[in-house]
Amino acid sequence: MADAISIGEGVSVPAAALSFRATRSSGPGGQNVNKVASKVELRVDLAGIEGLPPEARQRLHALALPRLDAEGRLVVTSQRTREQRRNLEDAREKVRRLVARALAAPRPRRPTAPSAAAREQRLRDKKMRAERKRRRRPSDEE
Repeated sequence: MADAISIGEGVSVPAAALSFRATRSSGPGGQNVNKVASKVELRVDLAGIEGLPPEARQRLHALALPRLDAEGRLVVTSQRTREQRRNLEDAREKVRRLVARALAAPRPRRPTAPSAAAREQRLRDKKMRAERKRRRRPSDEE
C-alpha cells in the first residue's frame, strides 16, 4: 500500500485514501513491455484528504473533474519510466502538485478602465472606419 502524501500547511492525503494498481505500460520497455506491469494508476478519495479548507476542496474538485472515476475518486496515471516504483512516485508527485495548486487562492480580479489615450484612439479609429465605409457608398450625383 502507498504511504500518506504530505502536501504541507497541515494538509495530507492519508494512506487510507490512496489505492494503486499496476498495469502493462504502452511506453518503453523492450522485451519486458508485454510482461511487466510498470504503469501505475493511483486513485485518491478526495473526501479523505485531511486539513483541506472548504474553498480549496471546491477548487480541487473543479481541477480534478476531468480525472474523476465513477465513484468520484481522482485517477492519476504514470508510465514515464520502466520501473513501477518510480512511476508510483511520479503519480504521487502529480497528486501533491494538484492539491497544492488547489490550496493557492486565485488573485482577485481588479476591474480596470481604459486610459484616456485608449478612449481617444478608439474614437479616432471609429471615425476612420465610418469615413472609409461612407466613401464606399455610391454617390448621389450620378
